Amino acid sequence: MNPNAVDAVVVSYDSASTIDACLRALLVQPELASVRVVDNGSRDDTVRCVEAMAAGDPRIVLIRQPGNPGFAAGCNAGALAVALGEPSPWLLFVNPDVELPAGALARLLAHAAALSRCGAFGADLRDADGRRDTAARRRDLSLWQMVLAAGRRGALDVEPDDMLALQPVDACSGALMLVPRAAFDAIGGWDTGYRLHVEDLDFCRRLRAAGFVVAVANDVPVLHHRGVSSRARPFFVEWHKHRGLWRYWWRFEARGAAIGLAPLVLAALAARLVLLAWPLAALRLAQR
Repeated sequence: MNPNAVDAVVVSYDSASTIDACLRALLVQPELASVRVVDNGSRDDTVRCVEAMAAGDPRIVLIRQPGNPGFAAGCNAGALAVALGEPSPWLLFVNPDVELPAGALARLLAHAAALSRCGAFGADLRDADGRRDTAARRRDLSLWQMVLAAGRRGALDVEPDDMLALQPVDACSGALMLVPRAAFDAIGGWDTGYRLHVEDLDFCRRLRAAGFVVAVANDVPVLHHRGVSSRARPFFVEWHKHRGLWRYWWRFEARGAAIGLAPLVLAALAARLVLLAWPLAALRLAQR
């Protein structure tokens, strides 16, 4: 087996505007062994686009989910489908709005080889104007940071250190994540209790708890058209984001005396959702 072979998993939902470019960028990476596109009930032309591309390249396999069980469930479904065949040593989880430049996968693998216990590996995500995605590098979520954030976005963001080609972080973005198959299996994959958002924070924290390293390659820029699939349903997205925050806090922070704070944490999250997140979502929807 090629030690640098990679099986990609792309979870799609109403991704017709970007899925073609995403898959074409993956297919030119020499290390790519297969692409499982797990579609979570798209209502647009996503499935048709994937089927057309799969007809011309047997590495593309479409998996159609009944309804939309969420991002984490889609990732696990793709990884399981790969495992039933001849799995490669590496899994690459890729959002359908991400485009890898030529040679990016080889550079990520070269960096990952330098880590003795590689668990998850991200890249320097940027938008079409070259602006860095602040969610590419994050610290663990904690109650203290939730209080300090006071509802602000970006409370978990970590500044990129361009002096380091390889920057250790608490968590990298699930938009693009290279993971050794052995590490994925060691922690049992993604937690399907998360529907949208926060699942990557959970995934990386469990990897680190199992002794693996999480890092970002600051010298591998990758294009990310952020939030394409979620723009049409901002209220749904915010609801599940806040559910994810609660689930994460309950799993990692509700210990000992801190469990007595559960009613306050739940009330704070509900207030943030109703007073901040949903009004902002309504504003964004009105501006479309």
